Amino acid sequence: MSKKVTFRAYRATNIEFVNKHENGARIEFENKYSYNVKYSANNNCIGEFTVEVNDKANKDKFHIKAVIQGIFTYDPEIAKEIIHVQTFKELFPYARTMISSLTVNAGLPPVILPTFDIESQNIYRFGKNG
Repeated sequence: MSKKVTFRAYRATNIEFVNKHENGARIEFENKYSYNVKYSANNNCIGEFTVEVNDKANKDKFHIKAVIQGIFTYDPEIAKEIIHVQTFKELFPYARTMISSLTVNAGLPPVILPTFDIESQNIYRFGKNG
């Protein structure tokens, strides 16, 4: 039997959107990401992805913050670091689509989050159970 992580569902738990720029304004974006996984009983976990997109020069004029949770089940033999990477890869496209849809539905050109290579990042374990 192969080891795997299974994506069950996702939901947005927080969305903040501020757009106080005049039409036609040029914005240089600054993106920030954070991702954490919380483990619970029965080999379930929740991945929580937070993304912020800001006007680099003036956050008060343009700001998006979205918190998206993904619900997963996993094989208990998989290392937590691998679960972290796999759950991020499953959830990131939903966050990317959500940000693009939000901006298009607000009458703006789509803001498309650049792809992100989580495997090139350091993953830290916190907590008593790792």
